[in-house]
This record gives sequence, structure tokens and C-alpha cells, in this order.
Amino acid sequence: MQQAPKLSRLSTVNQDVVELLYSNVFNGLAITLLSISAITFGFDSGSAQYTKQVIWAVMLVLLLIRALDGAYWFVKLKHAPYSPRAPFYRFCAGSLVTAVLWAAFGIAIFPTLSTLEVASTMIIMSAMAGGAATVLAPSLPLVITYTTIMVVPMSMRAIYDFRDEYNMLGFLGMLFWLSMCGAASRANIFILRAIEIKHKNDELVELMRKEQNEVTRVNKQLLESNQKLDTANNTLEKEVLRRTKTIHQLSNLDPLTGLMNRTAFMQHFEGVIEQSLQSSSQLAILFIDLDGFKQINDSFGHEIGDAALEQAAKQLSQFCDSQCVGRWGGDEFIMVLPYADEETAIAVGQAVRRSLTNIQHVNGNDVSLGATIGIAIYPDHSKDAATLVQLADLTMYQHKRVTPGVVGVFSSLLYDKLNEEQRLRDGLRQAIQRQQFHVVYQPIVNANDSSLWAVEALARWQFNDQWISPALFIPLAEKTGIIHDIGNWVLHRACIDTAQWPDDTLAVSVNVSVLQMLSDSFIRQVDQAINSSGLAPHRLHLEVTESIFADDMAILTDRIAALKARHINIAIDDFGTGFSSLSLLQALDFDLLKIDRAFIQQITDGNDTIVRATLLMAKEFGCRTVAEGIETTQQAEVLTAMGVDCLQGYLFAKPLEKKALLKWYTDRTG
Repeated sequence: MQQAPKLSRLSTVNQDVVELLYSNVFNGLAITLLSISAITFGFDSGSAQYTKQVIWAVMLVLLLIRALDGAYWFVKLKHAPYSPRAPFYRFCAGSLVTAVLWAAFGIAIFPTLSTLEVASTMIIMSAMAGGAATVLAPSLPLVITYTTIMVVPMSMRAIYDFRDEYNMLGFLGMLFWLSMCGAASRANIFILRAIEIKHKNDELVELMRKEQNEVTRVNKQLLESNQKLDTANNTLEKEVLRRTKTIHQLSNLDPLTGLMNRTAFMQHFEGVIEQSLQSSSQLAILFIDLDGFKQINDSFGHEIGDAALEQAAKQLSQFCDSQCVGRWGGDEFIMVLPYADEETAIAVGQAVRRSLTNIQHVNGNDVSLGATIGIAIYPDHSKDAATLVQLADLTMYQHKRVTPGVVGVFSSLLYDKLNEEQRLRDGLRQAIQRQQFHVVYQPIVNANDSSLWAVEALARWQFNDQWISPALFIPLAEKTGIIHDIGNWVLHRACIDTAQWPDDTLAVSVNVSVLQMLSDSFIRQVDQAINSSGLAPHRLHLEVTESIFADDMAILTDRIAALKARHINIAIDDFGTGFSSLSLLQALDFDLLKIDRAFIQQITDGNDTIVRATLLMAKEFGCRTVAEGIETTQQAEVLTAMGVDCLQGYLFAKPLEKKALLKWYTDRTG
């Protein structure tokens, strides 16, 4: 038997409303028939009697149709799922047509009725409306419309009648209508709440039934599980042993290489240290990082990379027991050498490195592998296992950064260097907030008359009462990404100070790193510095080194073009020491070439070829030239005679703070 479709919550609520409406349909029809019959045949209305009988006949037909509709609902629909929309609309239509006939009845015969008949008719119709306020209350729009049609037309007709007693009946009818609307509204709220409570109870009962079924199902599953456990009880011990072995392998061995993983290695390493302590012997820990592994992954994919790691693991296993080598993670491996001093550890490390370089073919692909190895010695460097690994790792990291492909041993000097570097890194992160940065300015003078032409803005950092060299903190700032904030701060400070300079022709030159130039926000930062300071864009010179163009040339070319469009001048710093100078000048529109101090120091020895070539190229491309590092009058005279436009160096002034620079300028200009 096909199951009836499940009704929605809204359909179910509406169905309850229909059931309440139809439950009293026959009583309502009987009362309506008796009431209209009493009015029709209880009073003799003379000429209007025929009209009353016609309306009574129409009402009788309507009530018969509604009775058939009610019977159809009771017989066919009441005990079966159904859509409540059609029955509801049929009931509403029948009720409202009945109300309209009542209203037509009263209005049609009103002029011919006596006062007693008017009062009786209005009382009966009001009583019908009052009964509807409860019976039809499940549908608020229906009950309001029904009572309105039943009471308001007859009452309004009485109000507008010329007889005072009829006016009073009309006003009473309207007051009764208002009270019935209020009563119907309250009854509707009560009925709808009752329906809601009924459905909540039904839902709770259904939920309890489902919970009981679920409990029964779970109990059945538990019974079946207990039976299975009883059946497997005889072989449980063997299964536990097998799984314990599997878990031990999974938790202690690297699944790719088969070597010990980090956790297992450290547990074994601590035991080896304990043995060395008892035997008063040394041991060495080697931290091995593969060189070139990233290129293999990037070029051939991770499958070939994994195969390369497997081959590397096999090579490492040849130099010690399987319990003395492990995979630390990624392309990093670790090895412990019991009874090994520093010399032995270095020799083994060199042999390991050479062995790894012999891996040249992986699954038919030509590869190039190497290794950088850091070594720490027990007990010379530490007696703690974790500390020894950390020191070997730090040693490897430092050598990989400076000279990859070597074997290095930890030293206190290296440790101090790394600690100092970390101290500076930590200080840099808060240097701007703590106002530890300062900007100093070194004058750039015209070669012909030594008049001030521009200044170069240079960052200085005072950290814990010490002045940190830019050669130290600038590379650190670039590595940590703080160079963006430092460079932006220097740019804003230099633009503000220059805009406040008494001579509005003075230009300021600011150094820019490659990381700043590659940043998407760099041009916006330059615009903000110019706009906030009010500095004319042509007074700002941005210095870049030649080596900057070894990076993404397309992006850098776009950045320089955007700066030139703003009339900002671009200078090449340390010209002649970097990347493809001639092709650089041909491709880009620079305004200034700064000749590196290394070439300036050579001209006094008669070696001026590079300087002359630079001047010739600058002349051909329409660039001004600045010679850096001028320390003697002889250098200044020679460079001026060669045609250099501007000079910069300690001969004229060292980098000065803003106040000192202003005093220097005032003293020179008198």
C-alpha cells in the first residue's frame, strides 16, 4: 500500500484550522436556516414579503450546497491526508456568501420594516455575528470579514436613517461590531496557540518514539557486538601483539625512508648520551641538510623528490648503525657518532657530503644533490641531547646561509654571532616605535663652486646606547621584511625635513631597496610622503643600486616609469659595480649616476679608466654624475677637471643631523 505523502508543518496547522471550521458547520447551517426562516415568516412585511421569500429561497439553496460540502469533508477528507487550501477556500466562500445574503436581506427590506422588525432583524444578525466570532475564530480574516458584512451594512443603514430610534440601533450595532472584532481577535490568538501547543506535543511524542526506536537499535547493535567480542576473545592476545608491533613501527619509523623519525631518534640519542657519560667518551651529532633538493622537487615533481630522499637515506645508512641515523623532517637528516671526536666527526661529515653528491640519477632523471652539515660535540658543547641538536642545527643554518655545501663545527664565536644577530632582529621590530631611528644628511655639492646642490638621507640606529652600523641592520631588515617600514619612515622623514629647508631648490636623495621597489604599495607610499610633506616631486631623488635589476626587471621597469611620470628623479648608486650597466642605461631613463667610492680611490694612482668611461656614458645618455667618497682636495680637483657634476664625501662634510646641517649651510653661505 502506498504511503501518503508527509505534510509540512504549515499544511498541518492549516488543516487543523479547516477541521475546527468544519466541525461546527451543520450547527451553523441549522441556526442560519432557523434564523432567516423566523424573520421571513414570523413577520408580515406586506409588499416586501415576496422579496423576503425570494432571499429565503436563495439562502436555502446556498445552505444545501454548504451542507453537501460539509458532508463531503466529513466523509472523504476528515480521516485522510489532504491539502487544506481547497476546503478552506470553499468554506470561506460559503460563509461570506451567506453573510452577503444576510446583508442583502436586511438592506433590501429595511424601508418597509417596522421598528420591531428592524430591531429583531439587527439582533438576530448581530447574534449570528457574535456566534461567528467564536465559531469562525480559527481564521481571523474570515471572522472579521463575516462579522463586518453581517453587522456594518445594516448598522450604517440605520445610522443614516431619519428616525432617531433607528440611529441609536445603528450606533449600538457598530459598537457591537467593534467588540466582536476584538473578541474574535483574542479568540483567534487563543486557538492558534492551542494548535501550536498541540503540534509541539505531537512532535515530542514522535521524538520519544524515535528515541525509543534508537535505543532498541543501539541495544541490538551492542548485543551483536558483544557476541562478536566473545567470538574473537580466543585470538585477541595475538591480534594485540600484532597491532602493537605495527603501531611501534608507525610511531618510530619514517614511512618514506624507513629511518627513525624525530621522536624515536631523540629517545635513542638520550640513551647514547647516557652510555657516553658512563664510559666518559665523546660523541658527535651531525645535522645534515640537503642542497639542491628544492630544485629537484620544483623541476621534476614530488615523486622524484621522494625517490631522491630514499636514495639519500640509503647513502647515510652506510656510515652508521640504523639506530644512529634518522630523518629530522623535510630534506633534513640527523646522525649520531658514538666515540667520535671533532676530527673524526669532520672526516665522516666530509665523506657523507661526497656520498650525497654521487646521487646524480633518480628514476632516469639527472639531478644534483649536495649537503651542508653542522656538527656539535658531546660533552664539549653541551651535555643535553636537545641542546646538542639545536647547536648542530644552528651551525648548519649559518653555514648554509653563508657558504652552503660545507661541513662546520659549532663554536662559541658562532653562537655569540647568532645571538647578537637575534638580538638585533628583536630590536629592529620595535625600533621605529621606540624612536631609535634617526635620519642624517650628507651634503652633495656642485663640483664647480662647491655650492650645496642636494643632500643624501641616511638612516642611523641607536640601540641600547650603541650606534649600529647600517651594514649590519640593513641586511637584517631586508631578511625580516622590516625594511618596508624602515624605508617608508626614512622617506617620510626626509621629505618633511627637505620641505622645511629655507632653500626651496635643495633636493634630497633617499636610498631604496629592491624589496621596497617590488612591493605593490611602494608607489602609494611615495605619493603619501610627497603629499603629506608638500615637497615638490622634482626635489626627490630615489637611489637604487645596479644589482636591483638582477631581480624582476619587468616589475622594476614599471615602478621606475611610474616614478618618472611623477617627475621624481632616479639615481643609480654605486654605478659600475653591479649588473649590466650599459644595457641598463639603454633600457631605462635615469637622471643621475653615482660613481662608487672604490673607483674614486683609484684615480690618485692614475687608474681613471672606469671613471672616464662612466662620464662618457652619462654624457651620451644625458645623466648628471656624482662622485662619492671624496676625501682629499686632489680627488676633488681631478674629478672636477674630468667633468664630474657633483661631489660628495668627508672632504665637504660627514653625515649631519638636521640642525647641524643647517649650521653648516649657514656658515658656508655667510
